[in-house]
Amino acid sequence: MSVWNPENVIDVAESVGIASLNKDVVEHLARDVEYRMSQVLNEALKFMRHAKRTTLTTQDVSQALRLLDVEPLYGYESTRPLRFGEASIGPGQPLFYVEDEEVDFEKLINAPLPRVPREMSFTAHWLAVEGVQPSIPQNPLTDPRSAELAAKGSGANSTLAAISGNDNVSVKPLVKHVLSKELQLYFERICSAVLDEGNDEYRSAAFVSLRTDTGLHQLVPYFVQFAADKVTHNLKSIFVLSQTMQLLDALLDNKSLYLAPYVPGIIPSVLTCLIGKHLGSPAQDGATTHFALRDYAASLLSKIARQYASSSSTLKPRIARSCLKSFLDSHKPYGTHYGAILGLTMIAGAEGVRALILPNLKAYDMHLLEGMNDDSKKEQAEYVVQALMRALEMLEEDVVAMEGLTQTNGHPEGEALSERLVDAVGGVLAPRILASGRQSFISAALEKDLDV
Repeated sequence: MSVWNPENVIDVAESVGIASLNKDVVEHLARDVEYRMSQVLNEALKFMRHAKRTTLTTQDVSQALRLLDVEPLYGYESTRPLRFGEASIGPGQPLFYVEDEEVDFEKLINAPLPRVPREMSFTAHWLAVEGVQPSIPQNPLTDPRSAELAAKGSGANSTLAAISGNDNVSVKPLVKHVLSKELQLYFERICSAVLDEGNDEYRSAAFVSLRTDTGLHQLVPYFVQFAADKVTHNLKSIFVLSQTMQLLDALLDNKSLYLAPYVPGIIPSVLTCLIGKHLGSPAQDGATTHFALRDYAASLLSKIARQYASSSSTLKPRIARSCLKSFLDSHKPYGTHYGAILGLTMIAGAEGVRALILPNLKAYDMHLLEGMNDDSKKEQAEYVVQALMRALEMLEEDVVAMEGLTQTNGHPEGEALSERLVDAVGGVLAPRILASGRQSFISAALEKDLDV
């Protein structure tokens, strides 16, 4: 038994030209109309409750229809309460209707048009950005005392203002990282001591303090930022770059510091000193002084990888990818190639040499040969050759350790062996490998299957 009167369905059907409907169809349609009305009313009640009201309005019903993707009814948007009249069309069948109000037609024509109701819309705003509430109309400052927190003048935060859409509004962070005067003084003294070129004892004391002192946790981000700034703005000074690397090394040696969150900020500084294109000034420091800095940066990078590779599975692959990209770029100077080879050797080990360096030696030989034939580049190219020889020696040790290779001669002699080496590693490295006389070294370069 449907609550909705089935006769209303029959009346509507007749109004659209359907003369007769099956009784079952009428009942099903009546139940469906009842369900649809119940659905609309439930949604309208939700709007009413969210508005903190106890009276259901036509606006609630209109919004419920919009939410259900049904075309809303027009003509019932009124600020005046509706008056319903009752008419009787038969015994027990009252009919309610909206009473028409008598209006003066002349007044209606001359009256201003009512304001068009707004469409339903949704917008978003930043309630808080990194714990800071932007001062925008959607986030009013309810507490008058909080107005004192608004930044003024040059200290205003332009980033938050841009996010909130108002460049003239900025808010001072509610939480500040406050350093004690003692820590501020310590930081200033350490930084000045590290860069004091004329006092070795002063510098040594600063590094010892960084390695051993506890309670430096609050200063770690400041030291990391200090190192990044010095490396970025002093690429022409080998002394500043070297002292910066020693500062980072001292922090890594301090057992009381937890540096894992700061490794992503340390790696770029070390990589710059390892594979940077132009480090130092050749006129003041010499043409090959930067190679010692690259050696130190490679050892520091290896230490970081050993200590923090377990906490970051992508640390070693990202470093190796950067080094390999620099090694394969023929437009980079030999100093960059030298640092890249050291980085791959120390980060990836023998497997890295086997998979990343050895397959590219033949292609790199032409670029290396150009440097060996150029007097201005020969010395730097020689450093690259030495780095490649050390990488192959590491591969030799790995092969011997795994397969128990003995010093037996398992290779062809004379020209045949020389040609195989040239095809494998190029014409620059082949004679040096052959001159070593070590069969294990030759086998490592040729990647030959070894018999125990």
